[in-house]
Amino acid sequence: MPAVPADPTVLHPMPEQPRVVLLKPLVRSPLIEVGEFSYYDDPDDATAFETRNVLYHYGPEKLVIGKFCALGTGTRFIMNGANHRMDGPSTFPFPTMGGSWAEHFDLLTGLPNPGDTVVGNDVWFGNGATVMPGVRIGHGAIVATGAVVTSDVPDYGIVGGNPARLIRTRHPEQDIARLLAVAWWDWPVEHITEHVRTIMSGSVTELEQAAAQSGRDTGSSRA
Repeated sequence: MPAVPADPTVLHPMPEQPRVVLLKPLVRSPLIEVGEFSYYDDPDDATAFETRNVLYHYGPEKLVIGKFCALGTGTRFIMNGANHRMDGPSTFPFPTMGGSWAEHFDLLTGLPNPGDTVVGNDVWFGNGATVMPGVRIGHGAIVATGAVVTSDVPDYGIVGGNPARLIRTRHPEQDIARLLAVAWWDWPVEHITEHVRTIMSGSVTELEQAAAQSGRDTGSSRA
């Protein structure tokens, strides 16, 4: 019998666990992009991810999450709409409250904007992790429980703390380069299905061999 891939369009991939949702079929905001199979786990209301976990998202910056990411309960992304002026006596955003205060909305323009928040592929977020605006998190990274990520995270880096610091990388530098070249998350889903065991528990060499079986050039760069 041929191997059958999982369905990336199903909202609840584990029907007996409604707390788990795939994000790609869930999100509706044009400011949020999510790759296939990335999921969020929350016992309260996982389907409220856009409003409860992506905060102060007034645009125009985007939140981009890659494929095969695992987001633990309470993972939150703070977007640039949370920014306040800090150069005057008060940080209070008077113009947003309405009335004649709105006439001073120019005081809120030109605030620093670090740009899009971008999460790579195969990233694991522990419970209660927080990501600040404009951060870029590399492929294969792990963000520890309760971490507050204020700066970029390298590929296959493990970060933790507040503010989050690099604890270590998951693999030696030369192996990270090989893993990025293989980019298994971009394989056809049928080929991923055939090599799930290698992707989860194999060596880098075995992963390269699996990539070669699909006719891929393991030295090619990512799109």
